[in-house]
Amino acid sequence: MDREMQLRLLEEAERQIVEGERHIAEQELIVVELDRDGHDVTEARRLLKNFYATQNLYIEHRNRIARELEQ
Repeated sequence: MDREMQLRLLEEAERQIVEGERHIAEQELIVVELDRDGHDVTEARRLLKNFYATQNLYIEHRNRIARELEQ
């Protein structure tokens, strides 16, 4: 894969990380609000856990691309 393609992939990975951070922040607020209002937060917490896992994958992917660019 050429360097230009890797740079585009890195840019996309960074965008996904920023978007993931936004999703996590929003879901954290939802969990707090639901819990505060006495609602069952089981599914909301499960979704948040999935967001964290996905975010970790995005970060790993970004880091892998960055390492390849350093070579």
